[in-house]
Amino acid sequence: MLHKSLRATGILLLVLTAGCGSYLPSFYNVPVRQGNYLDSEMVGHLHPGMTKTQVQRILGTPLITDPFHQNRWDYYYYYKQGRQIDDQRHITLYFSGDTLDRIDGTVD
Repeated sequence: MLHKSLRATGILLLVLTAGCGSYLPSFYNVPVRQGNYLDSEMVGHLHPGMTKTQVQRILGTPLITDPFHQNRWDYYYYYKQGRQIDDQRHITLYFSGDTLDRIDGTVD
């Protein structure tokens, strides 16, 4: 009888604390890198007149491709450790056909 009540208590505690992971103290948070890494040297290699293929060789495939704006490529990058974003970068490239026309955004 005691064995069954301990087991039931254990299951009850497990169920009650299953959704409380964000309230419990955490001693280690995994760093998260999301998107395409961007630095000023990479962006410095870009210039108007480059083809989409040349841009992809430097920056990789854009993170976001909008089917309604096929001449716009957005590159995002952020580094998050814990709940705080430590580094965030964004540039937008505009194309005229297959040719790079304009670069918006900065990378520090």
